[in-house]
Amino acid sequence: MIFCLMGPTACGKTQLAVELVKHFPFEIISVDSAMVYREMNIGTAKPTPDILQKAPHRLIDVRDPKETYSVGDFYQDVWLHIEDIITKGHLPLLVGGTMMYFHAHLNGLASLPKGNLDIRHHLQVRGQKQGWEHLHDELSKIDSVAASRIMPHDQQRIQRALEVYYLTGKPISSFQRHHTAPRTKYVVHQLGLVPEKRTWCHQQIAGRFSNMLAQGFVDEVMTLASRHDLNRDLPSLRAVGYREMLSYLAQEISYDTMCEKSIIATRQLVKRQLTWLRRFTGLHVLFAEANNLFDQAAVWVEEKLGK
Repeated sequence: MIFCLMGPTACGKTQLAVELVKHFPFEIISVDSAMVYREMNIGTAKPTPDILQKAPHRLIDVRDPKETYSVGDFYQDVWLHIEDIITKGHLPLLVGGTMMYFHAHLNGLASLPKGNLDIRHHLQVRGQKQGWEHLHDELSKIDSVAASRIMPHDQQRIQRALEVYYLTGKPISSFQRHHTAPRTKYVVHQLGLVPEKRTWCHQQIAGRFSNMLAQGFVDEVMTLASRHDLNRDLPSLRAVGYREMLSYLAQEISYDTMCEKSIIATRQLVKRQLTWLRRFTGLHVLFAEANNLFDQAAVWVEEKLGK
């Protein structure tokens, strides 16, 4: 039996998961494409060391920021951890907001062609010279379905979609319609944590970003920017908040503009996460701002465990 706790950014997933671990034999597996990176703690809202001591999270700090971590990497890693947890007699609790990872876990992976370094380099050079929005426009003409799902600044996914087309002459969306069969060995229960009111969600996002700044987010990104082996085109440094902070540190935007852009980008991320959530079938939804949130979640877990 596998449990999933999914939801948009700033809705209290970590806090709820930690409470659930206190009362049920759960072990947490992080489902977050930014928390996989070491040295990126504040801007990813990574659980603090004291929280991790009480409720360890797997798949946190598994990559250096100079490395990439794909949905395929997650798919392989998460099943290794699931099997290990179940072998120990515990229950896996997958927690996070990277919906593409959840989708892969629940539905399997699309059978895509292997990458081509020459094509990737060519696209990288074009992206740097012409801008990724230009390449996104090109993708829109080739594959409007994929382009509608990819943000104009999402270099990694734009590059991969164009790479697949250049390699095969077929749009990546045609491959994505056909997935390898998901692993159905275990029953999967899905709990969605969503905001009931948009105003509450916006307040949470603004408060969270203010706390990040107070905790030293500027210094965290300055340290990353000082590393000569990192650049702003890496997937790690394109994470929400980091790319805006890097623009501020490069004196391209003001401090106030950086704050505004970071909050707006987080709101946009939440909208995309909520859109993803609507696609999941069998999802039990709870409102994140409920006063008795843990009680509701605990009743749901007990029901699934047959207690």
